[in-house]
Amino acid sequence: MQTLFIDWFQTLDPLTRPYWAIAIIMSAIFLIQMILTLVGIGDTDADVNLDGADFSGDTSGDTLDTGGAMQLFTIRNVVNFLLGIGWGGVCFGSIIHNPILLALVSLLCGCLLVVAFLYMFKQLMRLESSGSYHIDEALGQTCTTYLPIPGHRSGTGKVQISFQGSVQELPAQTEDEAIPSGTPVRVVNVIDRQLLIVERL
Repeated sequence: MQTLFIDWFQTLDPLTRPYWAIAIIMSAIFLIQMILTLVGIGDTDADVNLDGADFSGDTSGDTLDTGGAMQLFTIRNVVNFLLGIGWGGVCFGSIIHNPILLALVSLLCGCLLVVAFLYMFKQLMRLESSGSYHIDEALGQTCTTYLPIPGHRSGTGKVQISFQGSVQELPAQTEDEAIPSGTPVRVVNVIDRQLLIVERL
């Protein structure tokens, strides 16, 4: 089997041979990532968010789920980039015979694949976020401060609040005195569907 593969690889066009190598290796890694995603296993990576937004609440590292995928510089996106380069070179190698032009087209394919995956996962996360809870349901609920809330709306803390059995950490302010962590509070207002106004119980 190994001999057949080596013989086949040696018969490839020298121009596309490196792209085939990249495509095969990255495809194998991509499949492993997909399997790990299905079983819920993740790894860690650099934490650089796309356009500075926090899409998942806590995305410190590249988990192999949708949260990690939304970060620009991650292991997953490097794999996607190289995957696009490899298969781009393979697909266009038969019609582009200039190695420099082929390299540029392959790089473009890699960039487009990364952008496509980022866009796809961003849309999936929006659906997940909108379908899991409605922040307006927090009005009147009791919850607990997670991060201290400065007094008189001078800053923002966080509270832990339950929506249909799912605990969320949401930004919160208070119009009263500062509220330390672990204090029971009640939600008295929701501003712009993203900020809770709370008061001590």
